[in-house]
Amino acid sequence: QVQLVESGGGLVQAGGSLRLSCAASGRIFRINAMGWYRQAPGKQRGLVATITSDGSTNYADSVKGRFTISRDNAKNTVYLQMSSLKPEDTGVYYCYADVMMDSLTPSIKYWGRGTQVTVSG
Repeated sequence: QVQLVESGGGLVQAGGSLRLSCAASGRIFRINAMGWYRQAPGKQRGLVATITSDGSTNYADSVKGRFTISRDNAKNTVYLQMSSLKPEDTGVYYCYADVMMDSLTPSIKYWGRGTQVTVSG
């Protein structure tokens, strides 16, 4: 009932930049938190950054000062601007959204299918 579609991944050299986007669509009354996780090969999925509906942000220590998360509530879209990329940033990046489908039902976490980011060193 809710779909999240990521875009913007790709191959970039170390020190470069990429901007990821994730658009939510479907039965949406309100979106609470949105954010990004990533999964490197052979590792568990881990938090990259989150943003609440009023714009409060939280970042993993490894990306502070290099990544910026933002959102456009009118478009139900979250962005991740990644700069000064390092090879260790390589992985599949997944977006999520905590979606309320009506005013009474608690939010449900939906996930995108992921977008590959590869940073060559």
